[in-house]
Amino acid sequence: MRYGTAALALVLLGTPGVSAWSPANGINRKSKHITFHHLTSTSNDNLASIGPNVVLAPSTDPASFDSLKIGCPRVHRYGREGSEGSEYIMWYHGRNEELNSSGDAPPLSTGRIGKATSLNGLQWSKITEGSASEDTSDVTLGLNKESWWGFDTGHVGLGQVLLPMSLPSVISEGGVYIMYFMGGNLEELPASEFMSEVPENMSDQKVKGMRMKVGVAISQDGTTFGRIEGDDPSGACMVPYDKSMGPTTGADGKRIDVDEELYCAWPDVVPITEGPDDFLMYYSTMLKETKEKVIAFGASKEGFRFQKRGVCLRPDDGTMDAKGLSRCTVQENHIYNENGRWTKSKGLIMYYEGVGEDGKNRVMEAVSTDGKEWTKNGVILDLGPEGSWDCGGVGSPSVIRMDDGTRRMYYTGQGADGKTAIGVARQKEDGSWEREQANLTFA
Repeated sequence: MRYGTAALALVLLGTPGVSAWSPANGINRKSKHITFHHLTSTSNDNLASIGPNVVLAPSTDPASFDSLKIGCPRVHRYGREGSEGSEYIMWYHGRNEELNSSGDAPPLSTGRIGKATSLNGLQWSKITEGSASEDTSDVTLGLNKESWWGFDTGHVGLGQVLLPMSLPSVISEGGVYIMYFMGGNLEELPASEFMSEVPENMSDQKVKGMRMKVGVAISQDGTTFGRIEGDDPSGACMVPYDKSMGPTTGADGKRIDVDEELYCAWPDVVPITEGPDDFLMYYSTMLKETKEKVIAFGASKEGFRFQKRGVCLRPDDGTMDAKGLSRCTVQENHIYNENGRWTKSKGLIMYYEGVGEDGKNRVMEAVSTDGKEWTKNGVILDLGPEGSWDCGGVGSPSVIRMDDGTRRMYYTGQGADGKTAIGVARQKEDGSWEREQANLTFA
């Protein structure tokens, strides 16, 4: 399902006294896309056997969309109006063996996007009855089967989910979820285009779905999403930059030099309360000329059309991101005051994934005063001990603020065998991070 730009504006701005999904707004074109489905959840079993801080693992049912790999958790913690306690919602992407063996998707954990819920942020239940309009029944966003020309017919992956119509950290009636995601189609390209060093045995190899682009989808319940049709003919709202697109200019009209890109993926969008732009999108890309993996960004006034602003973070020799960086999340800074509340402060903080000389991924941190220029602070979450579930790499961080003044990080971990799961870490009073116990065990 697709909605045009005018429909997006109606959803974002809403109409007083009228639900953004009502026929009065001209959006309700296919009733099957706005039906609220009964949600059935199932707990992940035997997580403790994987690792003490694991909160989500691939499903044991081979038919599930996430039975092979999972990744890129995006977690929000909400207090609901008129009720006590909190609710945690996690969106994540996953892949099963059927999609993996088809050869229609690149060697990533992307595939389709699902959802899980929790009352404490540590014990999670997957939503196994998702959107009835998708290509499989247990997902919130699946492959695009309605538009053969679309950018997301081969696989999709999660970027970020925002709920801009509600108050911060509170879900209110009429709130609309906005999901930023990436996808790839079935176009076959030489694998060497996406490799800085090409082994002899891969010089003739082909790969599908690597020319990834960014899209937007909206939902009223966080489970059934409808795609928004972007300005690109493929339906995307952000595409890899090519010189044939012409020069890029900033908000001041001055020309911005933008490097040519091979893909746009893992978008993270942060609403900005102060400054010339209302939304900043940070995304992962590979530069066409140097084959560097970098983080670039774009700016928008309404959260849909983004203008590229160029690369904001590059690899540095001799550091833990010397081989590239990607999959970031950005937040406006907050401080925990003496009244026990988080209050906004100046600047932004970025948690991102760096690849060291050893080829392994670690979670790193950078800070900025304007969202453009960044200062790196180094590794904040390193590999797990040898033999552990996350000894092969950690990344895709998602960070939330807790009531006690600490922060909790959800991240993707990979073992030596290539298996993935989602774990948690907690920031201590001194600012350092440690893995958080998520599963209770009894002797």
